[in-house]
This record gives sequence, structure tokens and C-alpha cells, in this order.
Amino acid sequence: MPFQFKPCSLSNGIKIKDLYEIQPKIFDDSRGYFLETYSEREFFAAGLTMRFVQDNQSKSTKGVLRGLHFQTEYPQGKLIRTISGRVYDVVVDLRKGSQTFGKYFGVILDSEKQNMLYIPQGFAHGFLVLSDFAISNYKCTDFYNPKSEGGLMWNDPAIGIDWKSVAPDIEPLLSEKDGKHPAFNLTGNYFDINGKWLGN
Repeated sequence: MPFQFKPCSLSNGIKIKDLYEIQPKIFDDSRGYFLETYSEREFFAAGLTMRFVQDNQSKSTKGVLRGLHFQTEYPQGKLIRTISGRVYDVVVDLRKGSQTFGKYFGVILDSEKQNMLYIPQGFAHGFLVLSDFAISNYKCTDFYNPKSEGGLMWNDPAIGIDWKSVAPDIEPLLSEKDGKHPAFNLTGNYFDINGKWLGN
């Protein structure tokens, strides 16, 4: 099987609905390597029946923190991988009614390991670059819509993302826009359990 699909869980063992870390099988030898990065047949067989409509790519230097981003009326599911370097990739569940609403999950995406993260609709997403630079690629289930942009404060104490445990010597570098995202209101409405925008 060319992929392993691992459901993601909180530290207490509670699974986060529809969030998966995916490990492709790597065929390597002295000449280099080969791997499949996506197969509709294999993903559909695993229950991941999303349709991707847009591919994005970013390059960032060490310490850059992008996020935490989401789209409101046009929510995006994303298949994230790092094709060069290492990042600490973080998502926050914004689906009201979810067992893990308001909780975060983080995983290191490493171009050597070639692991990926599938993020369903209804999550905020961001990452911190751990290597000298990183190139990240992600497939999206809906198109970018600037009028639908949303964001959360990267260091909101209500969420409590522990960036320092992964990168104790890195001082995050944020864009002006990312530095102004609002705090998360645990009593507010965001998305429903299926990732549809409810408002706040």
C-alpha cells in the first residue's frame, strides 16, 4: 500500500475527527527516490473523498511563522507537505460541536520523512519554519477567496500552542497581517461539525 493513514489524536488519546497524518511509501536507492504524493484511488479507499481544485506553494526562511489562517464562507480542506526543510505544522479545531473544539494539534513535517497532514474544513492552520528555509506545498479543496480570509492569534493563551517546546531558540517572525489576528472566543460560533461557516 503506497500510503499509511494515521488518525491524529490529542495527548489524552481523543481522536480529532477527519484529521490525518499520512505517510507515503518511499522507494529509494543510490540513484535517489520515488514516491506517490497523492492517489485519488488510495485516498478514496481510506474514506478521504475530497476533491482538490488548487495547489499552492510557499518558501519561508527559518523562524517564519505563517498563520493561523482559515477561510470563512469558502472553507478549504488542505493536504500539506514540506518538500524541502522542516516545519512545525499546527491546526486548531474551530468546529463547534466537535469533541476537540478549541484544541490544537501539531506535527513536524519533514522533507526527509515525506510525511503529510490532511486538514479538513473548519480548522485554522499555521506553521513555524525550523530549518534554514522550507518549501511547503499544499492541495486545497476550494479556491483562495480574499474576502473570506480569517485568522486567529498565533499565541492566544486560550489555545495554548506550545511553540517553544519544539523551537526553544527561535523567535517567530510574523507578517504585519498575521500579527493582528484576533483572539479565539471559546463561546463563539465558527464552523459546524462538517466545516460549514456559522459566523462569530
